[in-house]
Amino acid sequence: MSASDYQEILKYYELHETIGTGGFAKVKLGRHLLTGEKVAIKIMDKFALGDDLPRVKTEIDAMKNLSHQHVCRLYHVIETSKKIFMVLEYCPGGELFDYIVSKDRLSEEEARVFFRQIVSAIAYVHSQGYAHRDLKPENLLIDEKHNLKLIDFGLCAKPKGGLDYRLNTCCGSPAYAAPELIQGKAYIGSEADIWSMGVLLYALLCGFLPFDDDNVMALYRRITRGKYTIPKWLSPSSTLLLNQLLQVDPKKRITVKHLLSHPWLMQGYSDAVQWQSKYPLGHLDEDCITELSVFHNQSRESISALISEWNYDQMSATYLLLQSKKVRGKRIHLRIPSQTAHASATQSASLGSEKAVTSEDAPDCSDVPDAFGSMEFSDAASLSEECPLEEFILNTCGTKQQSRHDTQPGGTEFTLSTPVTRKVASKKHANKENVGAESALRDELPFALPAPKASFSKSETDKQVQGTLFQAPTPKESQFTTVTPVKKPKIPTNTYELTATEVLPERRCHSVDLDLNIAHVDSSQKKRKAKLFGSLERGLDKVITMLTPGKKKRFSRHGPRKLKAHYNVTMTQLLNPDQLLSEIISVLSKKQVEYTKKGYTLKCQTKPDFGKESMKFELEVCRLSKNEAVGIRRQRLRGDAWVYKRLVEDILSSCQV
Repeated sequence: MSASDYQEILKYYELHETIGTGGFAKVKLGRHLLTGEKVAIKIMDKFALGDDLPRVKTEIDAMKNLSHQHVCRLYHVIETSKKIFMVLEYCPGGELFDYIVSKDRLSEEEARVFFRQIVSAIAYVHSQGYAHRDLKPENLLIDEKHNLKLIDFGLCAKPKGGLDYRLNTCCGSPAYAAPELIQGKAYIGSEADIWSMGVLLYALLCGFLPFDDDNVMALYRRITRGKYTIPKWLSPSSTLLLNQLLQVDPKKRITVKHLLSHPWLMQGYSDAVQWQSKYPLGHLDEDCITELSVFHNQSRESISALISEWNYDQMSATYLLLQSKKVRGKRIHLRIPSQTAHASATQSASLGSEKAVTSEDAPDCSDVPDAFGSMEFSDAASLSEECPLEEFILNTCGTKQQSRHDTQPGGTEFTLSTPVTRKVASKKHANKENVGAESALRDELPFALPAPKASFSKSETDKQVQGTLFQAPTPKESQFTTVTPVKKPKIPTNTYELTATEVLPERRCHSVDLDLNIAHVDSSQKKRKAKLFGSLERGLDKVITMLTPGKKKRFSRHGPRKLKAHYNVTMTQLLNPDQLLSEIISVLSKKQVEYTKKGYTLKCQTKPDFGKESMKFELEVCRLSKNEAVGIRRQRLRGDAWVYKRLVEDILSSCQV
């Protein structure tokens, strides 16, 4: 991989660990240089995407128009000749699916908290004219405040005739697909979403799926009959709501409008579900505008005008990340670029050799902000506590496996997300399903929000996706004026001027970021002080050299990592990590699971079987930071979530732990 592919993203972000992988994409933990906020950076290879490239366009178009407290926030889109970078909100809590697995099943009270947030998100998405069409626990992430964020809009549809317009593309995940989809009938997107919400609620309350079978055709027969078991622990009110959601006849299904104040969702609450956005794009935060205005030395009006274009460039990202800081009660402050921690040139070299920028490579900086941004994608545990940057909880694998093409029985065309194969929708329906349109819900949702009064139109949005797929935001000719004191090093006030070389490589650690440059001392004073400061500079240079990441690599860790307690970590009774590792390896061999060992981490893969997808996952022996207990961290990398659940549970139960 050429380092030049990453030069553009490194102008604005530090890149750290890979926290999610998929067929043609990976997700890295990043940090925005100006705000210090954590972000998730989804990196996609345009050539490898192939026929899935339009799906990326669909996802980006939708996320640019959606702004809601329970929808994952898009901050920045950068496109190069080979790559597409999506900078997204970072959710340290990982996938809702993994949370369900860790708890076996949720209590009715906890399930209600989550389901109210799901209803809020879907009501908002529908009010904007979109149907999500791929609702499942893997597409809901948990942020640092334990709130849900909806992701993966690659299969969403925005029919030009409104949500009442019937769709024809069968897409989504089979276990969550509505009967009318798998029967090949024309369907209404919002009604299909309601069915998926029913399956999701069942999974929350029961810890398994209502319709499940290893044989896809048998699974479809179960769905079309709409028959499922009712566990004894389900309350009558929960059973009633599930019955209203999982109606085979879409016209008998409950609507989003009625869900908002449904008795089950109102238990313990005095208010109906609030579906309106708390952060509409048409309203700009005055405090954030003021900080940007001061930082760029420009008028508030000119800054507001730039942001209102919503180009999802550096200006949009900086504003939205400042807004995120304010919401979380953090200080609204932009940092001078030259004071940021990582050297982009160093990162480029690492990326160029396809070596991930790991936590061990990160600087041990004493004044890194206590908490950065919050959230996006899958299931790793927190890093070692030896470095502040290693304390991030990395639960972010929102990148889904790209599919193979396959033809389903009966001639039905599918556009199914992982694990089932899918075909791209025919041109006959593609243009009808994803076009800019009126966003009202018509008779179904008379409470629809008005369109955001942001200063961008469909034509302006279209300009961004011409030529290649998405042209990376072109730096505009600077309207900013830079006031530079004589003899002082120039610090650009326009964020568009920042380049990788302007992040000083020698400034790797804030705690030793001492300015020894005596720029304002006249020549006679320099002569008198040169002797005095010469030895001091040499001594400090040695200290700086000792503390750089390159020198730190010499002191490699022995033994397993220390991790914080997390629901992806299973506690064990064994106190010897080497004994536990040997036990796991023995079980993997018996289960005929292939693996590669690196330290205390096992990268596992099931052998391909006819008609079944290969499963990839990680098992890592670790120590818990507080009580020194030994545990097993698990992480799904690829494959069906519920198959992964059964397999890992079987492996762990077979270990003598």
